[in-house]
Amino acid sequence: MQVLIRSLVGAAGAAAAALAALTWAFPERIAAALGLSAAGSLGSLGAATMRADIAGFFAVIGALSLAAAWRASPRLLTAPTAMIAVALSGRALTLALNGYTPALVGPMAIEVALLAVFAGGRALIKDART
Repeated sequence: MQVLIRSLVGAAGAAAAALAALTWAFPERIAAALGLSAAGSLGSLGAATMRADIAGFFAVIGALSLAAAWRASPRLLTAPTAMIAVALSGRALTLALNGYTPALVGPMAIEVALLAVFAGGRALIKDART
């Protein structure tokens, strides 16, 4: 079970780190894919915001998740778990205020899965320090 949960946490961390790297390298493409702008229309401030806010969000999740999996340290999953929970709460708020759209389903399903992986890792990974 330890190998499985640590592998899932590590895979989620690697995916988040990859998304951060892609956002740093191609902020306009990622913004367009997320529905934030038309491709090529971000400008300098928009690109900086994508690199700072969106990439930063995923970089922190990726780094802490990878470290938690590598070091067998469940406490390192506290921040990623909270960050995903807050993101999911924002989507739920959007659902409540703006109504259902099919575009919400995919991201919400991913966030629910990530929340299960990170919370499961937090609960199940045996701390290497003990």
